[in-house]
Amino acid sequence: MPGTHHVTRGGAPLTFALSPTVTATKVSVGPGDNNAYLLDGGGPLLLVDAADDAATLLDLLGERPLGTVVTTHRHRDHWQALATLAERADRLVAGRPDAEAVAEGAGVRTPDGVWDGGAVDFGEERLDVVGLVGHTPGSIVLAYRGPEGPTHLFTGDSLFPGGPGKTWSPEDFESLMDDLEAKVFNRFADDTVVHPGHGDGTTIGAERPHLQEWRQRGW
Repeated sequence: MPGTHHVTRGGAPLTFALSPTVTATKVSVGPGDNNAYLLDGGGPLLLVDAADDAATLLDLLGERPLGTVVTTHRHRDHWQALATLAERADRLVAGRPDAEAVAEGAGVRTPDGVWDGGAVDFGEERLDVVGLVGHTPGSIVLAYRGPEGPTHLFTGDSLFPGGPGKTWSPEDFESLMDDLEAKVFNRFADDTVVHPGHGDGTTIGAERPHLQEWRQRGW
């Protein structure tokens, strides 16, 4: 049964409200069914992850101005369309420890590096930045706190329904779990909506009871 904010590769994009002033349009692209999110706060748009289908993303954008493209982490399936979308964008952003790798891989100017305590503005709105070390050295979560309703987190590949993102060593796993607990689960309420880099959405409340289970299984 499809979960929250379900989209399919090659299917229609899904537009939904984050608040009375901001909408998000979600689309699944590329062989990895990557999610890309286009946020509209009334000014130049913000794209979360220029994933592997430039044509679809450009079609989604249309003639509207693109202010910022944020890359949630350095893995190539999340930036394969970045070189094309960068030509339309005023600003590129990535987690500070991943910014040079994104620039080198995608062949673009070095994104502005952001980390804990930083923010990314779009129009009159803003996304707060949370840095998580583990899936990559510089993965980031973007937190939108609107004037009404729940907070929304764009988590890249660091948090999914059912667990954290993939890691490649016990040390990376512990780092990611520690950061998720301290910076996400201890900070955001249960009604906070999670929008991951692949697949359907979830909430912090739905995932919170499983933290110890994730630690015990080791992934």
